[in-house]
Amino acid sequence: MENVSMPSNSSARSGIFQEEIRHPLIIRWIAYFFSVLFHPLFIPAIAVWYLVYLQPGYFTGTPEDSKFMTVFKVAYNTIFFPALTVLLLKAVGFIKNIFLRTQKERIIPYVATNIFYFWMYLVLKNQYGIPPILTSYIFGIFLASSLGLLANAYFKISMHALGMGSLCGLILVIIFSGFSYVVFLPAMIIFLLTGFVCTSRLVVSNHTTFDIYTGILIAILCQFVSYLFIG
Repeated sequence: MENVSMPSNSSARSGIFQEEIRHPLIIRWIAYFFSVLFHPLFIPAIAVWYLVYLQPGYFTGTPEDSKFMTVFKVAYNTIFFPALTVLLLKAVGFIKNIFLRTQKERIIPYVATNIFYFWMYLVLKNQYGIPPILTSYIFGIFLASSLGLLANAYFKISMHALGMGSLCGLILVIIFSGFSYVVFLPAMIIFLLTGFVCTSRLVVSNHTTFDIYTGILIAILCQFVSYLFIG
């Protein structure tokens, strides 16, 4: 059974005390698994892989080597460089933990990630054969990350929720753009995974439901705004 104890001062948010629930070990391990597997850094590469290899229509007729290079470039710029930035910040002492547990520790990684996202958008925008849905998605995550940086000044918005929300936003954009007949199963899987990942963050982190819902909503809205102007 779950144990409930009163929280310390550090777990209070805006003067409102919340119950600190001690979940069973197996639940916490599952939550860590989903948190790592669907880390925010991995989401853009997962989304692009889905568009390139699983979503019919957008990359039909594109050579296999071009498909691979598209996914590789996105993964390289949105995983390797942001992760390297965090490791360097830890090495020089700017942050205490690579998991970025405090709002202050997240400021520089947010800024660096935004730079890499915008750079990736510019690269894809000027590359022949890249469908608008892909460039609008990348610009959408840039917008969401930028708003996440602003929100971070006031509360600890969930980066995982921003990431999974961008996936939800992408699939909803595809549906509203007329591809609803081929995305029913992917949509159900993505929505289910979003629930698992966001619930996991409530289990293994000090996020509140407000942090989670705000992150999802911002990411979805940014995908639609980006698609309206770019897609």
